[in-house]
Amino acid sequence: MKHGIHPAYGPIAFRDRSTGRVTLTRSTLAGQPVDKTVEIDGVAYPVIDVDISSDSHPFWTGTARTLDSEGRVEKFERRYGRRA
Repeated sequence: MKHGIHPAYGPIAFRDRSTGRVTLTRSTLAGQPVDKTVEIDGVAYPVIDVDISSDSHPFWTGTARTLDSEGRVEKFERRYGRRA
C-alpha cells in the first residue's frame, strides 16, 4: 500500500440515540475531528451518534409491520386486469 493516500483507520464508538447502546468498532471516521467522547473500560473513544442501528431498527427488533398483506402482483392484476 502507498503511504499517505489512505484515511486513518482506528477505533470509534457509535451510539444509538433512541436506545443509548454503544457499539465499539473500527472506522475511517476515527481520523476526523469529533467533539464527543465516551469512556469504555477506562479508555476514551470518539463517539458518533446515529439515529437508528440494529438495536432500534424495526426489522431487527421484531416490531416490523406489514402494510399490505396482498402481494404487489395480485394488486396490479386486480387494478389493471390480467393480460390474455
